Amino acid sequence: MVAGARGGCAQAGAARRGLLALLLAVSAPLWLQAEELGDGCGHIVTYKDSGTMTSKNYPGTYPNHTICEKTITVPKGKRLILRLGDLDIESQTCASDYLLFTSSSDQYGPYCGSMTVPKELLLNTSEVTVRFESGSHISGRGFLLTYASSDHPDLITCLERANHYLKTEYSKFCPAGCRDIAGDISGNVVHGYRDTSLLCKAAIHAGVIADEVGGQIGVLLRRGMSRYEGILANGVLSRHGSLSDKRFLFTSNGCSRSLSLEPDRQIRASSSWEWINETGDQVRWSPGQARLQDQGPSWASGDRSKNHKREWLRIDLGEKKKITGIRTTGSTQSNFNFYVKSFVMNFRNNNSKWETYKGIVNNEEKVFQGNSNFRDPVRNNFIPPIVARYVRVIPQTWHQRIALKVELLGCQIAPSKTQGNDSLVWSKTSLNTVGSTNREDETILKPIPSEEMPKGGRRKEILMDQLRLRKQTVGSRSNIPLPGISQLSLPSATIMKRR
Repeated sequence: MVAGARGGCAQAGAARRGLLALLLAVSAPLWLQAEELGDGCGHIVTYKDSGTMTSKNYPGTYPNHTICEKTITVPKGKRLILRLGDLDIESQTCASDYLLFTSSSDQYGPYCGSMTVPKELLLNTSEVTVRFESGSHISGRGFLLTYASSDHPDLITCLERANHYLKTEYSKFCPAGCRDIAGDISGNVVHGYRDTSLLCKAAIHAGVIADEVGGQIGVLLRRGMSRYEGILANGVLSRHGSLSDKRFLFTSNGCSRSLSLEPDRQIRASSSWEWINETGDQVRWSPGQARLQDQGPSWASGDRSKNHKREWLRIDLGEKKKITGIRTTGSTQSNFNFYVKSFVMNFRNNNSKWETYKGIVNNEEKVFQGNSNFRDPVRNNFIPPIVARYVRVIPQTWHQRIALKVELLGCQIAPSKTQGNDSLVWSKTSLNTVGSTNREDETILKPIPSEEMPKGGRRKEILMDQLRLRKQTVGSRSNIPLPGISQLSLPSATIMKRR
């Protein structure tokens, strides 16, 4: 009986302690619950002197009872510039939901509700702690913040659009981390972007800046177009767009022309694919067919294994050149749904070893996003550029079989005075290129009249550069022919392995 009584008392005591713990948890202050519920930070990208930060789920509703706390810095001796692109916090009193900036000597905020919040803060410090706290609420996007050092007084947020500005020419600084912020862009680097597009995301798409570091952009406002063509570039998908009164272009250094190649002498591969069709004819997918402008099937590797990562396509430019980008497609044949989904780049010069192209921030092998179908071209830019004679494209993942067409973009390092621009384009003219500028093009490229528009030859050079780029652009998908090969079945393959 005594043992039974003791056991009953022990059980009752345990029950009381459990109930007490539950009551303490329920009655705990909201800030304590928030600390226990974890991180309330969302998208964060930081670099040496700029970055972007959002609340969790932005631009969706931020979660209940969370805390986001992050210390951001710029180089010592510089002042911090903070710009709030968006602030939508439900609380009107800042008691449980607020955004606060704290330095070693000052405090800015808390901010919440409908109070007037400065769009920009110039701090007398190079370091500040950002704290966002949420309690119970129903709605609210939270916040989007960008920052930079005082070296960049023209800092903008990731949410700025070209139609926010009236000048026909201006320069702004984009922070690191704008690529994955929600918001659309329409258009491309050759013909321009619809003025409703996000400026910094469009600059990443155009290859003007790298998302990891941000940078300065130069913008030219021009007369709009009837239609904008979208394309995947640098991990950003631009959408097709409709008529607009205005569009914008980015100023260019001119080093983005198509680099000439001789298919039989300058392009080699680890292997190639051959197969016999139903009529007994051999169909070759050789490396000589890897030029993007050429019609017909692409290069395809002989190895179809998904785990085989030793296949490569090598390009010899004949001399050391500055390579700023690459455009790729898949097989371009509707009956052969082959394409490379991701790849890495190697490069070398005479008498040197192959080097791997690495990321600008983490110094690790950079994997580029490739194609998502057999047809549509995808562009990736190299920031910083590759300076080399030889490059190798090494597929990492692919759909069904490695198949690739490529075009390298760039310029000569030190072109001679007697050498013309023809040396920087493909030696074989594509049927899909625009051969001349029609009247509509002239209207599109005509600048909007403005007294602020600078005069002189520089503007003419920029417009002529855009015209040259336009002439080199591959036509739309409707112009890609599907030759008779696409109507045939897939018999057994023969592998040609290069030693």
